[in-house]
Amino acid sequence: MASQTQTICWTPTWNEKQRGVGLEHLLLGEGEADSTILAIDDEHGPFRLSYQLHWDASWQIRSAELLVKTARFTGSLSLQTDGLGRWQHRDGRAIDELNGCRDIDIWPTPFTNSFPIRREPLQVGERRLFRMAWIFALDLTFHAQPQAYTRLSDSLYLFENLDGTGFRAELPVDDEGIVLDYPELFLRVKSGH
Repeated sequence: MASQTQTICWTPTWNEKQRGVGLEHLLLGEGEADSTILAIDDEHGPFRLSYQLHWDASWQIRSAELLVKTARFTGSLSLQTDGLGRWQHRDGRAIDELNGCRDIDIWPTPFTNSFPIRREPLQVGERRLFRMAWIFALDLTFHAQPQAYTRLSDSLYLFENLDGTGFRAELPVDDEGIVLDYPELFLRVKSGH
């Protein structure tokens, strides 16, 4: 991790029975993030997720390393991308189902929502479609997922999941385009340098 890092923390609020139990602790450096999430999921129970991401100066994701531990599953996933929408496993095997995905969206973290916001700045009122490499980290499955972002104001974006679920959320961001709070899912609890 680079010498100049920022610490960002969110607490999960999605689990009604365990509201506020858990924490994501993210170390954000220049072109890299190192994070650990401890939380409880209704289906998978308590879990620990660690991920490391690397990207270039334009916020184009280049690699993702994930390690997850639950009561029923322990696994890791290592992905790389050429920055043009072609993905592969660490051993070089191509991942054709992610062709065209320029950004990554990992559940459960609000951090990866910042990639399309930072990589393709929008004007207020502008809406743009994205093809995301969506990863469900609790079992390390992934698929391509269509999403849209609309900039509602200088510091507010509308996120839309275009997979047929109709999920939408208004995401306030800080001056660096990092999600502050994710309504009913995550709450930022600490930020510092």
